[in-house]
Amino acid sequence: MSQRALDPPRGVLGLLRRRPFYVHIGAIFVLLILAILLAIGWVTRLETRKMVQQSAEQLFAHVGHEVAQQLRLLRGPIELAVQFGAALQAISSATSLDARLAQIDFLTRALESEPQMSAIYFAYDNGDFFLVRPLRDAAARALFKAPADAAYLVQSVERGGQQRRWLALSRERKTLAVWAPPDAGFDARTRPWYREAMAKGQLIRTAPYVFATDGRCGRSVALRGASGKFVVGADLLADTLSHALARYRATPSSELAVVDSSGSALAFSDPARIISSGADGQTGMAPLEQLSPVMAQLVRSVGRPPAPIAKPQIIEVDGREWSVHVTPLLSELSEASGDFLALATPVDELMADVYATQRFLLFLLLAAIVLSLPIVWLVAKRIADQLNSLGEQAAAIERFDFSTTVPLNTPIHEIYDLGQAIAQMKETIRKFLEVSTALAAERNFATLLGRVLHEVRIAADSDGGVFYLLDEAAGRLQPAAQRWAEQGAAAATLPSGPLLTESGHPLVAAAHNLAGPSRTLIGRPRPPGLDYLDARYGDSEIEMIALPLLGRRGNLVGIVCNFMAPGQPPPSAERMALVQAFAGAAAVAIDQQRLLQAQKTLLRAIVSLLAGAIDAKSPYTGAHCQRVPVLTEMLARAAHESKAAPFSDFSLSEDEWEALYIASWLHDCGKVTTPEYVVDKATKLETIYNRIHEIRMRFEVLKRDHEIATLRAIAGGGDAPALQAELARELQVLDEEFRFVASCNEGGEFMSPDKTERLNSIAARSWQRTLDDRLGVSTEERARLLRTPAAALPVTEKLLADKPEHIVERGPAELMPADNPWGFRLDQPASRYNRGELYNLSIGRGTLSEEERYQINHHIVQTIIMLSQLPFPPHLKNVVELAGGHHEKIDGSGYPKGLRGEEMSVPARIMAIADIFEALTATDRPYKAGKKLSEAIRIMGFMAREQHIDAELFRLFLSSGVYRDYAQKFLQPEFIDEVDIAPYLAPQ
Repeated sequence: MSQRALDPPRGVLGLLRRRPFYVHIGAIFVLLILAILLAIGWVTRLETRKMVQQSAEQLFAHVGHEVAQQLRLLRGPIELAVQFGAALQAISSATSLDARLAQIDFLTRALESEPQMSAIYFAYDNGDFFLVRPLRDAAARALFKAPADAAYLVQSVERGGQQRRWLALSRERKTLAVWAPPDAGFDARTRPWYREAMAKGQLIRTAPYVFATDGRCGRSVALRGASGKFVVGADLLADTLSHALARYRATPSSELAVVDSSGSALAFSDPARIISSGADGQTGMAPLEQLSPVMAQLVRSVGRPPAPIAKPQIIEVDGREWSVHVTPLLSELSEASGDFLALATPVDELMADVYATQRFLLFLLLAAIVLSLPIVWLVAKRIADQLNSLGEQAAAIERFDFSTTVPLNTPIHEIYDLGQAIAQMKETIRKFLEVSTALAAERNFATLLGRVLHEVRIAADSDGGVFYLLDEAAGRLQPAAQRWAEQGAAAATLPSGPLLTESGHPLVAAAHNLAGPSRTLIGRPRPPGLDYLDARYGDSEIEMIALPLLGRRGNLVGIVCNFMAPGQPPPSAERMALVQAFAGAAAVAIDQQRLLQAQKTLLRAIVSLLAGAIDAKSPYTGAHCQRVPVLTEMLARAAHESKAAPFSDFSLSEDEWEALYIASWLHDCGKVTTPEYVVDKATKLETIYNRIHEIRMRFEVLKRDHEIATLRAIAGGGDAPALQAELARELQVLDEEFRFVASCNEGGEFMSPDKTERLNSIAARSWQRTLDDRLGVSTEERARLLRTPAAALPVTEKLLADKPEHIVERGPAELMPADNPWGFRLDQPASRYNRGELYNLSIGRGTLSEEERYQINHHIVQTIIMLSQLPFPPHLKNVVELAGGHHEKIDGSGYPKGLRGEEMSVPARIMAIADIFEALTATDRPYKAGKKLSEAIRIMGFMAREQHIDAELFRLFLSSGVYRDYAQKFLQPEFIDEVDIAPYLAPQ
């Protein structure tokens, strides 16, 4: 099962699945009630919103009517006063301040009776101006710097603006102070209200503006006088109308605004916002969109100036819904006055009562749920307890605990069936796991087949069974095992099964029916290969149930046949399902065993092939790589079976035997990297060819040079007999010297100092080269020759020389640092090769130079590096250590790592002895003769005393007779002599 399948569900579904059963039941019940109530609530809410919409229409219509009526009440008296003033002959004909003050009583009474009127004034066509203003509070008196007891302020401009005076009057109309105001350049004739009134000749109402006299905002009403030479006007403050609007708020947060046709506000329910400052610092009436965010959204919705809205609309501001409406304000004659009333009320405040009702209903719902939950919980808990019991059994199965069984007594039929199914499942899984574990653990193929057949027969409850394996090479089913109820056998030896090409045979038909088991009645005569059934069943007809076994790739592995005794009922469907499960597990186990065995066989064949290739590469190694594994196994077997110290506790497992086998066959695999001429080097001057031929040719040249010199001397009149005798002596010396050089080249004897001295003396001879030695050479050799400048021809050279071009440098990749990851401890020569003639001929022992000896020894380095790169499974990880340690010595003087005996495993020390003994006794090496058995044992005895090889293993090698068994198998009779092993067995 994948990890994803085991993960708990996520999201809402995960929350539901991770809760007890009774919680699910309760949740379903609660959700059902909630769904019903939500549906009711939703319908109720829709109907309620319709009712609220209708109520909003009625409310807004009522507020609009009331506001229009209030505006008429505020504006009507002011307009009446203006009309009355326009008809006053006394004021219209007055030309001085005194004459105009004569009407002060009438004007102040008009102001007192109409508190919404902030001023009444007269503007004449000659530039005179007369204004009366009530000072209703200290702020107004302070604004005009009037005395504290002043009640009225008169502002007068006379003689066309030449004389300006302000008069403060008491409540009794007595003059308290007179002063000249600062000249503000005021001329009433330039004011919009004057021009419009003079032009129209009827009552006009101005747009809201800032009054020049007191800087406050409001609206003016003006009318041209009867004489046509003056205009009378009065001011209505915006504050007055705004305070009136505030009284008509439908809810605490409602907003009302009166705007004119240009969109400028005349009044707002919050008076403090009615005045705004422009970018130039001038104050003025705020446009509708600056009064509040709600009014700004209203303007964006219906445009500016706002158009009337037939029905209230819903807008959203900062997440809050507002019901808005725009309606025109009517005049006295039910005609549009040109002004509009904008209303905005929060929907939540309009529906406050509805929301309260909904909260009450929600409370009732929660109360119903809370009261119902205990009942639902009790019913669900009783069912959940039974399910929990089943869940505990399932959890035990999940833990692979099959020991506990909980009895289940329930009146619910489905739960009872579930309990029975879990019990049967538990038993089936237990049995299946037991069989699968046994099959996976069994490593003996024959035992595995017998176990498979036994378990399948028991599961099918059959009388007996036979296991047939497919022989792919022959294309035939071959019997491999049989099991019967009384442990007997139908026949001691079962005959071969049919070929897969034999159509009509029941076994062949079962093999081709890969979909499942085949049931066949086997009567008389029996099909070929099934005659053994007669011995058990006689003439009775029996039923054969055959199951094909398929490997992991769907390939046929074999067939398991179950035979039912006469009268025995066939297995049930449940038993057959278990049989098929066992057969499937068995097929995989058998297929895996055969695959592992095939892979192991293949690996051993590849290893043997590689070792044979190494031996075939050079006749100088003979069959070394093939004989060392045999000797290694013989000595390891002796140590494994030894009961004496120090090997009484030594034993090798099957995996360790396999590792030793592979390591012994691959112990010299690094030799594939060693140059063949180094391995085969039989003489000191040998590389790809034997360079002694070059040396001989130089001697031939010297001899010809002497003969030519003699002939020239005779031709010049010299003593012929004397010259001929001298020539004979010189040629004899050259022949002797060449024979000496040739003998030094063979490397059979130790080069003593006197031989080395004579070799140097011979090397001092010179010869003359007339041809360029850089012609016809390889690129690599030419690069070495270019290290030194070319000499002018002809050039005189030494007979034997060590030249710079004889040195082959070591590449960077070949350098072995001291801290290499493998732990190698080798003294690496500075150059890869030194092919100097005198250098090689002076080699003290053998034919290999120091550089070539390193190349020979380097094969073990390459063996370790190559094997380290292979992905060995865990049980073969020590192959590298075993294969790479056969040149190590007990005293630590070996190579490549300089390991001591205690750092080497017993198998590694065994392989070191096997490698040495095989090399000493080998008779198929062209460069040396094999040593007799006694001589080889004597040499190894010295090596044991000098702690080059393990002394205990050497004694076991002798005492167990391994040396003699190996010699009789691989050595020729003349090399097998008597060996007295007693001296070597004595403790050293």
